Amino acid sequence: MGVRKRETADARKEANKSIAFAKLNNCPTSPRKMRLVADLVRGQKVERALNILRFSSKEASRKLEKLLLSAINNWEQKNAEGDVAEAGLIVKEIRVDGGMMLKRLRPAPQGRAHRIRKRSNHVTIVLGQLDNTQAK
Repeated sequence: MGVRKRETADARKEANKSIAFAKLNNCPTSPRKMRLVADLVRGQKVERALNILRFSSKEASRKLEKLLLSAINNWEQKNAEGDVAEAGLIVKEIRVDGGMMLKRLRPAPQGRAHRIRKRSNHVTIVLGQLDNTQAK
């Protein structure tokens, strides 16, 4: 590996140390229901986001709470000497994309059939450190 390539790789590695992410694929909840909960925690500090998810009555909040804890753990693995409380982690990005759809048929009157779509979603959480410009 050349010197320039190694330097850019090291710079990219150092930049990625402050970012951690976690993914949840094929979660059997409709994306619309998951986005309602995801919008509550987007841009929040990690401690506040955990409290919001813990005390929310929606079913999707349980899955997002577990995913957020996984992202925090991933950040701790990258930064062994760092402390989560002092790092000022925020939910930098949270994406809810549509996943695969199970298609079923339900009987309808007069010999017809109605299509039932059982939706699922993919959720991605990206954690980043709070900059001085973003301090609230």
